[in-house]
Amino acid sequence: MKKYLQMFALLGLGLSLTACGNLKNSDLANNAKTTQNTKTKSYQTTDTGNNGYTVLLKNGHYVTSPIAGLTATDNDNSVDTRELERGLVQISKAEYSTKSFYFQEGQYLSAATVNKWLARKSKTNPVGLNPKQYNPYYLEEILEQDYLTGSGSNYHIGGISIGLALNSIDYYQKTSGGPEYQQQITRAQQKQAGKQIAEQVVARLRKKKSLKNIPITVGLFSKESKDSLVGGTYFLSGTAAANSSKIAKWKTISAQTEVLPTVGNKKAINSNDASSFSSFKESIQNYFPNISGVTATLRYENGKLAQENISITTQFYGYEQVQSFTRLVLSTAKKYLANNVPIEIKIGSVNDIQALVAKETADSSYQVHVYGGE
Repeated sequence: MKKYLQMFALLGLGLSLTACGNLKNSDLANNAKTTQNTKTKSYQTTDTGNNGYTVLLKNGHYVTSPIAGLTATDNDNSVDTRELERGLVQISKAEYSTKSFYFQEGQYLSAATVNKWLARKSKTNPVGLNPKQYNPYYLEEILEQDYLTGSGSNYHIGGISIGLALNSIDYYQKTSGGPEYQQQITRAQQKQAGKQIAEQVVARLRKKKSLKNIPITVGLFSKESKDSLVGGTYFLSGTAAANSSKIAKWKTISAQTEVLPTVGNKKAINSNDASSFSSFKESIQNYFPNISGVTATLRYENGKLAQENISITTQFYGYEQVQSFTRLVLSTAKKYLANNVPIEIKIGSVNDIQALVAKETADSSYQVHVYGGE
């Protein structure tokens, strides 16, 4: 439960990997001699647990990437951000063991470099990774994650992962200030453009001395429309071996997300999961009439439910009301929802989170926290 509480405290900073753990001094990287006018930089680590990466902190602070949040256009979908990061961590686990590698947000790509790469290719910007004018913007965002190895005072980069976020829809105007048009970008177009861009990115990274002899993993991520309620998903990944600029083999990633209840005539990915959520929703709404909405976001991997996040918006604020309702949500979740996947249920008003009911892993028990309560 501690992990969830700390995660909420850091949501505004977007630090998806700064979950709980004890700080450990590791005196990473800088071994410069100390003088009266010089302070030796110290590094610590946080143990994330649950098969997560240990995160490196610098002088007690989480190290953020200079390219975080940079996009090619103004049509970015904010709900994609968490999935872009989370999905790349999952891809990386297959290449960089959580027992041997430490995580740090990307430090090798600068904001100036990535801004040029995200722009269109032109005479004045020959390094642009998006095609020339009158073609779609394929590449929307670049994410870098660094994985380090070592111990004591000797740590070094052991692998790097790059997420390439590709648009599924290109938004454009024929004239400045004119109406907005949309152009669908097919999965085949995403694959073709993504693979070409990946090769260019890997080749450019290899020019950096410290990145010549390490594996470079690339994930291709499909972004949703800018008004989508769910985040996009990764559909391909591949790794260029040390000393190579080529990704010899691409792996297909089967992932889907959806929001329940579905809208219109859209069918749910899994009717049983949809039915379970419907029973859960009906049960709590019958008990408490002052509920504005209950929605769920489900993520599937290889056709199986991998995560379910539920959001419940209430219109009550009384202490006993929140306490009673949270207990109801817990018992109802145990009765109707899947017992073999991580589940997170947020209860809150429009402005505040009032309670959290969650199980971190498929085989863990539910934990409950009522904010301002017992």
